[in-house]
Amino acid sequence: MTRMRNRLGVTPEALAKRRFLTRTLGSTGALLLAGCDKLNQSPAFQKLLSTGEALSKSSAHHLVSGQMSMAQEFSPADLSPSFRGNGNTNPTGADYKAMAANGFADWKLVVDGLVEHPGAWSLDQLRAMPSRTQITRHDCVEGWSAIGQWTGVPLAQLLAAAQPKPEARYVVFHCADSFGSAPYYESIDMDDAFHPQTLLAYTLNGKTLPVTNGAPLRLRVERQLGYKHAKYVMRLELVDDFSRIGGGHGGYWEDQGYQWYAGI
Repeated sequence: MTRMRNRLGVTPEALAKRRFLTRTLGSTGALLLAGCDKLNQSPAFQKLLSTGEALSKSSAHHLVSGQMSMAQEFSPADLSPSFRGNGNTNPTGADYKAMAANGFADWKLVVDGLVEHPGAWSLDQLRAMPSRTQITRHDCVEGWSAIGQWTGVPLAQLLAAAQPKPEARYVVFHCADSFGSAPYYESIDMDDAFHPQTLLAYTLNGKTLPVTNGAPLRLRVERQLGYKHAKYVMRLELVDDFSRIGGGHGGYWEDQGYQWYAGI
């Protein structure tokens, strides 16, 4: 399969691993945050980065980062002047358009699949659940970053209500947007699903989440690159594998050749 390359000329796999190693090394200090461009031009650093190509999802994630390691959080002074939209920024489906026109008053998040208590939650019901606010950096595979403040319900809270069955291994996010005839979807494993920083966000920078950024609800899975942060979320499906969903690789971009785990 042909690997897609971004405008920087690198594959998403290589960029994901590069960002992962950069963030890991950066945990020893602020050096990489201030000088990563100069380091990237260094032959010695390029050689170090190349060693990351052999890292697997499990070894990189669980051995180095740990299952409950936290993504870096920032202060309000660090917020970006604006948080750009990317990819689809206004779904064209008639059902979504109707819900957006009504302020998403009739929207409900469906949770089903391998759960004991499938159900549907309105936006008001989600807002009434315990929430979390965090200021984090969004790293896009195209090469840009932005820092934003997100508020939403921790995914763990919703899963506690739905009660995953023992065989559930992944949460699949079915979304209102699409690329051509292919509906957009994403997925994460149960470690990331229960991580305290994994949110179903309904506000951005203290305001109702704009359509441009994924209204009424988007995923924030802070330890992974931006394409994992599904927007326009309509349904959560808990599954034991991806064989019956999309192209079977766990996400729309993964079906095109991107890595399933995009840790940073």
